[in-house]
Amino acid sequence: MTIVGVGDRALAVLVAAETAEAATARVRGIAAAIDTATIAGVVDIVPSPDRVTVVYDPLRIASVATIREAVAAAAAAANETPVAQQGVCHEIPVCYGGDRGPDLEEVCLTHGLSRPTLVALHTEPEYLVQAIGFLPGFGYLAGLDPRLVTPRRGTPRLRVPAGSVGIGGPQTGVYPFASPGGWNILGMSPARLFDATRVRPSLLEVGDRVRFVEITPDELLEPRGGEAQPPRQSADVPGRSLTVLKPGLFTTIQDLGRPGYRASGVPLSGAADAVSLRLANLLVGNREDAAALEVTLLGPDIRFEAAAVVAVTGGEFPGLPSGRPLLVSAGDVVRMGHAVRGCRGYLAINGGIRVDRVLGSSSTFTAARFGGINGQPLAAGDRVPLGPSDVVDATALGQASPVADGLVRPATLRMIPGEQSADYGEAIWSMTHRTSSRSDRMGVRLEGEPLGGGLEGAGSMRSVAVLPGTVQVPPDGQPIVLLADAQTIGGYPVIGHVIAADLPVAAQLRPGDLVCWRQATIEEAHQALRDREAAASVRFGLTRPGERR
Repeated sequence: MTIVGVGDRALAVLVAAETAEAATARVRGIAAAIDTATIAGVVDIVPSPDRVTVVYDPLRIASVATIREAVAAAAAAANETPVAQQGVCHEIPVCYGGDRGPDLEEVCLTHGLSRPTLVALHTEPEYLVQAIGFLPGFGYLAGLDPRLVTPRRGTPRLRVPAGSVGIGGPQTGVYPFASPGGWNILGMSPARLFDATRVRPSLLEVGDRVRFVEITPDELLEPRGGEAQPPRQSADVPGRSLTVLKPGLFTTIQDLGRPGYRASGVPLSGAADAVSLRLANLLVGNREDAAALEVTLLGPDIRFEAAAVVAVTGGEFPGLPSGRPLLVSAGDVVRMGHAVRGCRGYLAINGGIRVDRVLGSSSTFTAARFGGINGQPLAAGDRVPLGPSDVVDATALGQASPVADGLVRPATLRMIPGEQSADYGEAIWSMTHRTSSRSDRMGVRLEGEPLGGGLEGAGSMRSVAVLPGTVQVPPDGQPIVLLADAQTIGGYPVIGHVIAADLPVAAQLRPGDLVCWRQATIEEAHQALRDREAAASVRFGLTRPGERR
């Protein structure tokens, strides 16, 4: 057993075993032991095929050495005792072929198999769940018959329907939600692999087993994608509210996210620039973790149906002054317009936004369509409910310009080297990249001279836990800085991790902005975060709202 650092916010307990089954059993036991130990500062625990990643809050630990010792003690205790509880075996029905399995015939031709033989080979094994990731509830299943191992499609589909059962290399699995995907689709399952209303939202857990059972088209119920949301908010919302006249480019409801569910494949989500959201809430008298609007590049037109105090921070928009509270009257229309600085603005309204919380958060996660209003960006006509107001005078609140001073172009992002950084050489630290227009809340995509000299077969590595700030290199050699909605498990080489103190800068990068890199140490990263929080506390009164798993 070895413990290594993962950027400035996680440790990984690496395990070694002779078989996948033995490794998964050890991973399962270690994850359970660390969870039971309730170690101070730990906010998430993520099991994957050969490691347990322990995510911590640097501001809530005594030192890296202290949390490393506590994690090591819990992991050692788990290694000394057998796993008390083995995983559950799930039978998952599958209707193979036809419109529901568009790649089945091609896979048959590739391997010289008949349809009955292929189905028999796919349904015979008892698969091992080695990790949950890519999408909430998506299980990476090991144990595929070698005769069915099939490379991913050369051109991924833009949309794979929820319930699709596919093969990608030596693994198989079921898509819990509709999403882009490059696996070969053999059939469709009606099983509901993820339900945000369950105590354990993912049907599968690491260490569980899966057997596929063939069903006929007549037995196939319409698959459900795991959405657990009411219909889109109606126009007759009682109490205080605002109405979206024009939604802007990409406007969502966000708070500080939902820590504690990465083991089920649920990302943190929440504001991409959490500091700006906290400051916006403070300016209007809210709790720092209240839900607000995250506005991207082009802001919305909004009509306020009741008087409110509002403030926008982060990116600067011509329709509202940045960094100070403003009183709007009932019937007023705010037109934010195009961002003149930064990428994302945070519009807080006193009383906060009151939508149903899913897994402890109001944050919108569009990939799985939950949180916010039906898990989608705001649309014209949406009526957004607000909490009760207890602020009547905007002048009673502080005046500040909180984040603008931190926006620098070109941006220099401090990065702690990652597991595969040495494979790309020292050239990383002297390269400059440009932010791509294809960036989104999942990650900042960069363009420039491709990173060469990396691992062969990038994208076919063993999947490991990734975090906001992780810098991956896909096969095209163009780095991606993961953001709030990024998947919890990734298989691309990791060259580094942008430090937590610089994540707000990464979140504010606009298409065309230049990005340079500077190597950092964990000690420097933690000190930078403490310095930022101390300065914000003195200047703005930030208090660091609590996070609990």
